[in-house]
Amino acid sequence: MVLTDTFVKKVKHKGAATGEKYSHGKGLYLHVTASGKYWRMAYRMHGKQRTLALGVYPAVTLAKAARDCNDARELLAQGIDPSDQKRADKLKKAVAAANSLESVALEYLDLKQSEWSASHYEREYRNIHKDLLPWLGKRAIASITGPELLEVLRRIERRGAVESAKRVRVTAGGVWGLAIASGRAERNITLDIAPALKKSEKKNHAALVDPQKVGQLLRVIHAYTGTPAVCAAFKLAPILFQRPGNLRGMRWCDLDLSAGLWTIPSADMKRSKAGKATGQPHVVPLPSQAVAILESIHPLTGQREYVFPGATNPKQPMSEAALGAALIRLGYQGVQTWHGFRATGRTLIREALGFDPDVIEAALAHTGQISHGGAYDRAAFISKRVTMAQEWADYLDNLRLTETPAP
Repeated sequence: MVLTDTFVKKVKHKGAATGEKYSHGKGLYLHVTASGKYWRMAYRMHGKQRTLALGVYPAVTLAKAARDCNDARELLAQGIDPSDQKRADKLKKAVAAANSLESVALEYLDLKQSEWSASHYEREYRNIHKDLLPWLGKRAIASITGPELLEVLRRIERRGAVESAKRVRVTAGGVWGLAIASGRAERNITLDIAPALKKSEKKNHAALVDPQKVGQLLRVIHAYTGTPAVCAAFKLAPILFQRPGNLRGMRWCDLDLSAGLWTIPSADMKRSKAGKATGQPHVVPLPSQAVAILESIHPLTGQREYVFPGATNPKQPMSEAALGAALIRLGYQGVQTWHGFRATGRTLIREALGFDPDVIEAALAHTGQISHGGAYDRAAFISKRVTMAQEWADYLDNLRLTETPAP
């Protein structure tokens, strides 16, 4: 009998342990069992009876099964065993999948995850999944050309993210490097396309370094009437000039107000994953002005983990947006940023107070920029940094309280 779509759809298992078989001709038949309906093709090769699996109904329709049966018959006419060909095709697909950009990229992420910090891994993951895989993921990595990868990066540039395009190229370079090392590519095409990308202008964080303008900003800060937590953070930022993330994440348990010290755990610092795990904590001397600010807010937030808890979720630190919004509301957008207080401190402490650059760099936790190589004695710098912190806070007070008349 010749099977029809209606018959195939309605036929049911009749209870036989081995199931029932319904022939469609040319060796194709439907095998109905308690677990489902299976397409099979019976044929002979080298005098032996063999069976070729063609799929499961309804995923494989009658028409598809018939076409596959005809294709198998053509192979038989050429002396090729369709079962052997099916295994070869499956292996070929598996090899192609293992050599795809997606496979190498995921292997690269897995390989590097233990070396990277969580934030760095997240950036690399995003670069790969958002900007590389949607366009080229299924392609064999060795078959991808420089112009093809360049077009992917130019898509990023066209949305105005020039710097992101450069970072994605660097990420891709790591993936191609693994492909070369594992024999799945011969050349790192990311090196070829670097000159073809747009150059981005390096923008520093906006920061005031003119003493008179800094004094005016400090007066604005002290007149600010936001929430107590934001006001306190606002006043501390120029005094301590630490990274905004560290300031927002300041914990009461890390403060010793009697000793005038803030000890930031290594895990909270901007370091590699290994550096976070094995590095020394960053000690920040607290001048008397900073201690006074912290003591003033202690009755409000001292029972919580964070000195500056979030407005919507006090179990988390204050958001970066809360800090940025304060400067924008005061008219300092593009003029001064929270991160810019680091540049303000670095510049004026050197120019106005004359402290050694190494001491300033240590205060900024820029250990790699210490002039005598970075292998320095932190304990020796602490006393100098205590002195510097108090002189800097006094200098800021003087700027704030000495209003220079406009010319």
